[in-house]
Amino acid sequence: MSRLRVALIQLAADQDVAANVERAIALVMEAGELRPQLVALPEMFLYRGPAAGWRESAAELPGPTTEPFADLARSLDTWILLGSLAERSADPQRPYNTSVLLDPAGQISATYRKQHLFDVSIDDGPSDRESGRTTPGSEGVVAVMQGVAQEADVRIGLSICFDLRFPELYRQMTAAGAVVLAVPANFTEATGRDHWEVLLRARAIENGAFVIAPAQCGIGGGVPTHGRSMVVDPWGVVTAQAPDGPGVVVADLDMERVVQVRRQLPTQPRR
Repeated sequence: MSRLRVALIQLAADQDVAANVERAIALVMEAGELRPQLVALPEMFLYRGPAAGWRESAAELPGPTTEPFADLARSLDTWILLGSLAERSADPQRPYNTSVLLDPAGQISATYRKQHLFDVSIDDGPSDRESGRTTPGSEGVVAVMQGVAQEADVRIGLSICFDLRFPELYRQMTAAGAVVLAVPANFTEATGRDHWEVLLRARAIENGAFVIAPAQCGIGGGVPTHGRSMVVDPWGVVTAQAPDGPGVVVADLDMERVVQVRRQLPTQPRR
C-alpha cells in the first residue's frame, strides 16, 4: 500500500534570521530521525516582524536562504518544503512571499508565489496590508514528488496561508492532479481559533485530498498566532495535530485513501 510519511514543523520565528535558521534546522533534523519522505516548514519561517526586515531578508532563489536546507535534504534524503520566505522581485520594496520545494538531491523542484495577500482589518483583532510589502504571484503550482510513496509519484499542490480562503485555487490544483494540498501558514490567533480547522477540513473534503498545514505559533511577529499545525485526511478527519509550542508532528498518509474517498464522493473536477 502506498504511504507517504510527512513531518510538519511548528515554529515561533521572530526577527532574528540566523536564530530562526538554527531553530528550523534543529527541528528538521529532529524530524529526520523519524525518516519522513517530506518535511514541511511554515510560512515566514526565516523572518517574522516589521516590513523593513522582511525586505532585508529577501534573496534570489536558489541562494543563501535555501542552501542550508538543500544540504539537509541531501543528508536526510528527503523532500523539504520551505513554507515561505522572501524572494526578490522587480520591486525591491515588495519581494514575493514564496514557497520552495526541495528534492532529496537539494535541488529546487518547484516554487510558488503567494497569490492572495493578507489585506484585512478585523474588529478587535489584527489589521494588516500584506500587499504593501509583498508582490503577489499569479500562477498555481502542482509539483510531482517522484517515487516518494513506495516508489509511487505524489502530486502536491502548493499554497500559502491566506490562500486557504479561496477554494477555487484548490479546485484548480485538484484538476491538475494534486492529491496532497500544502498550506504552510502564519495564521493569527484572532481568526485561527474559529476558522483554521474549519477551512482546512473544508478544503480536504471538497477535493478528496490530504491537507498538510505546518504553522507558526507564539508572538514572534508581534501578533499572536494560532499554531495547531495539522494533517487532515480526504474525508475531512484531523489525523494529526501539534500541541501548543514549537515542535514536530508526524503522520503517515495512505494514498489509497484518496482513491477510496473520491470513488465514494466523486466531486472532483475533471482533468
